[in-house]
Amino acid sequence: MTAPRWRGIAARLTTATGWREGAHLAVLGVAVPLAYGMFGLLVLLDVALVAGPWLAGGEDRIVLIWATVDSPAEAVPYAVAGLLAVPALVYLAGLLVAAQAAVARLLLDDAPGGTALREVTRSRARLVSAYEAERRRVERDVHDGVQPRLTSLTLQLGLARLDVPDDSPAARPLAAAHEQAKDLMVTLRGIVQGIRPQQLTELGLAAAVGDLAARSVVPVTVHADLTRPVPDLVQTTAWYVVSETLGNVARHSGATRAQVRLIRDERLLVVEVRDDGRGGADPARGTGLTGLADRVAAVDGRLLLSSPPGGPTLVRVELPCRP
Repeated sequence: MTAPRWRGIAARLTTATGWREGAHLAVLGVAVPLAYGMFGLLVLLDVALVAGPWLAGGEDRIVLIWATVDSPAEAVPYAVAGLLAVPALVYLAGLLVAAQAAVARLLLDDAPGGTALREVTRSRARLVSAYEAERRRVERDVHDGVQPRLTSLTLQLGLARLDVPDDSPAARPLAAAHEQAKDLMVTLRGIVQGIRPQQLTELGLAAAVGDLAARSVVPVTVHADLTRPVPDLVQTTAWYVVSETLGNVARHSGATRAQVRLIRDERLLVVEVRDDGRGGADPARGTGLTGLADRVAAVDGRLLLSSPPGGPTLVRVELPCRP
């Protein structure tokens, strides 16, 4: 039973990854304890220097490596030096932690597993960007190609109805075709609106969210502080967040009013939707909030929820805005 295991360990040690893992283990077992042990001795020495005026005096003597302190007066200069050394010790602690992290990244992150993890993250970003580009292409094709043809067909059917007498056998089928074409126009507009709202393309995020607020059955106030440009993908994600959240407010919360805030700082677009409903929203009871969290995570954002029983409910989304 042990032979396969030892063969596996031997095989592991023949790879570059295995050697890097062994080197990292040696660093953790030897270099790290020595470094932090030396740092601990320096801290103890500094504590002894600062406490010197209280420890020296009488029969007590403080023996330093380079001097002996017999009285509190003699210990005062050393105590001052100890106090001045505190910031240096804090800085040294930060250097030790940074050095340990750098060594760990050097030995582990360059392994094939670490490279694959970073590549997966970059691939997800490329996939989201490709999906957004394809979605925009479909929207453009539908809006510029299919919709004008359907509009022309509807117009021609309407003109044909005017030319056909009401008592003609073709009048009823023609009228039905005209009505179906008009219904299809409405459906197509809804599909285009669902792909990317026209207001978002033409007027920007604040106006598109204002349109959502105007169409909500619950009174909604919008506060937008967008002093910096917002990338298209982030705009689309934010619009879907507001749209879905306001839909949940109307369907489930029993709220009498809601508020939407859009804030753009140097790094993030922050979207907050607050309502005065009954609260108690729980992602575990449905897929709506989970789906929103997945959509937000696809652009490296995060969704935060506060919904105690009795309300209010606050949905906060933070979306990174990369140039």
